[in-house]
Amino acid sequence: MNQLPRTGLTPPGILTLSVKDKAALSAAYMPFVKNGGLFVSTTKEYRLGDEVFMLLTLMEDPERIPIAGKVVWVTPRGAQNKRPQGIGVQFSASDNGATQRKVEGLLAGALGHDRPSHTL
Repeated sequence: MNQLPRTGLTPPGILTLSVKDKAALSAAYMPFVKNGGLFVSTTKEYRLGDEVFMLLTLMEDPERIPIAGKVVWVTPRGAQNKRPQGIGVQFSASDNGATQRKVEGLLAGALGHDRPSHTL
């Protein structure tokens, strides 16, 4: 399938996400995505399938986690229910689930509860 050129769109680049607390992580985490994923607020425009690279900082951990991923969700500007504009980034399987396990470990006990999220 041929794709149209990316006219007027910002080419994919490096994203950064700093998650300060468990509530913010819960709102951003996308457990329904294979290998897990995170929602990143951004005004840049991306397409589904775009490859992205993200540097993730989780709460008090000073380590920035490098994540290769793919855009699997796009929330446009002006979305319903006042959802923030941004993208959902699926974690690559190349880290053998390490990022997903780390995020889910931090969210232990919070997964599966009906809490507001940036996506669903």
